[in-house]
Amino acid sequence: MTRPRGALRLALLASVVLLGGCVYYNGMYNTNRLAKSARKAERDGRKFEALNYWGQVVTRADSLVIRHPRSKYADQAGVLRGLALARMSQCSEAVGPLGRLSLVQLSTDFAEEAALALGRCQLELGDPGLADLAFVRVLNSADSGRRHEARFRHAHALRMTGRYEEALAILGESPDPRAREDLLLSLAGAGRTPEALAFADSVLAHNDSSFAWDSVLVTLGRRDPRAASALVGRLDNDPRASPEVRTGRLYEDGVRLADVDSAGALARFQQAARVPGSTENGQRAHLRLLAAVLRAARTPEDLGSVADSLSPLAARPGTSGVEAAALNAEVARVRQLSDSARPEMPRGDLRGFLAAEAARDTLHAPLLAAGLFRRLADDWPTSPYAPKALLAAEHLDPSDPEGTRIRLDSLYHDSPYLALVRGEEAPGYRALEDSLAAFAAAQPVAVPRRGGAGARARGVPVDDDAPRRRVAPASEDAPRPRRGALPAGEDAPKPRRTLEP
Repeated sequence: MTRPRGALRLALLASVVLLGGCVYYNGMYNTNRLAKSARKAERDGRKFEALNYWGQVVTRADSLVIRHPRSKYADQAGVLRGLALARMSQCSEAVGPLGRLSLVQLSTDFAEEAALALGRCQLELGDPGLADLAFVRVLNSADSGRRHEARFRHAHALRMTGRYEEALAILGESPDPRAREDLLLSLAGAGRTPEALAFADSVLAHNDSSFAWDSVLVTLGRRDPRAASALVGRLDNDPRASPEVRTGRLYEDGVRLADVDSAGALARFQQAARVPGSTENGQRAHLRLLAAVLRAARTPEDLGSVADSLSPLAARPGTSGVEAAALNAEVARVRQLSDSARPEMPRGDLRGFLAAEAARDTLHAPLLAAGLFRRLADDWPTSPYAPKALLAAEHLDPSDPEGTRIRLDSLYHDSPYLALVRGEEAPGYRALEDSLAAFAAAQPVAVPRRGGAGARARGVPVDDDAPRRRVAPASEDAPRPRRGALPAGEDAPKPRRTLEP
């Protein structure tokens, strides 16, 4: 008796489905078996063999998902693939499939293992917030090992997100030898400075060279620069620290102290500069010390010793050498302009003004700049820029405000600069500024542009409504502009700046 043709088709189809299900089940079984072998190899310390097994897991899981994408086990295979990738340190590829674990029905052990792997990968990829969401799922695990790992990782994520007190609470409940850095960083971040320093002393007593001290210094320095400086002092006694590490810590400590303890900052730069061996941070510290000398300079003659110290620094490679060379060039420029600013020199007052501006804006030497501005007013009392120089000098070094005011009112009452200070119209102001800008543009080294807002902040008159004119650069022998007159030159390029005291 023969079967109907339709019944035969149904029987064949059922056989194919059954065979496919068996093939998929066997494939999933073998993939799980490989994962089990990989875990055992990890526990036994056979890392290379474990990685080989995890690689086979990825291959098998890929094949199962591609060949049976609609199977009820496809998502499980995808999560297992993500777990294997995480074990192989391929986190950027692992987070996608691992992120689906909340949508898949998995055994408790598998789900917790995948959650820990996802959290670790999120941490590695720099997202502690997302990582913590994964760790929280395992905090109450029945498995003591996974629970302990989740709490350790949870505290680490809390510390990284700035939740220091919460991190300390977790670390206090289940101390972990790996959590010493998190504990110290959390104490520092929470502002518990005495406890942080006491714990740091206990760590130093164990001579652990692998401890992340620099991270601790940064965290502690944000809250309490002086406490961080105290820790730097403790660390500086470590004979194992390389010269580069020592100078780096001392230099960064000086930078942190600069706003709260200028004397302490100077002492740290001096220490860094004295460390034997030529290091980049040691040279940077030396530059900071020379900058302090410049800030205290009062006369152009004071710049000679700075130039002598900058020359060897400028010859060294690295960023500090480039900075030293640039600063040395500015020192030389100020000295040259100052030397050429003599009454017998054509446009000596303009040269003196540029020297004073460079001392103020590039050397950051306010006392020197004030002296040069005042010298201009003394040597060229009839210069139209004398009142501008007096205003700038008094702002930098207000040694005699009443005398300066009397001098300005008696000798320069009709100056456009004084008119602007009084809030009056100053028709000659723009012509004087353009002439000064044209002279500056003609010099071999351009003077950095300073905007009107910066000038206004220094109490300098700025006429926002005055029209801007393009002028030709002034030559050395060009006649001095009359007050209120604009140098000729319709097609000349626009001056690169307008100088404001």
